[in-house]
Amino acid sequence: MSIELFNRLEQKVTSAVEALELLKMEAEELREENARLKQEREEWERRLTAVLGKLDEIEATETA
Repeated sequence: MSIELFNRLEQKVTSAVEALELLKMEAEELREENARLKQEREEWERRLTAVLGKLDEIEATETA
């Protein structure tokens, strides 16, 4: 194997490793955003449930 081929192989391996590192960083960012969005959704669900509960209370007092 000539030194030129070895250098090209080394460059490709280095590029592949860098691409994997970038993908790992992106995956971590996406996991963090996913966790934030889940928490936000849970907060909205909690607030919506509270509002629906109040509406049910109003409806119950009106029918009583």
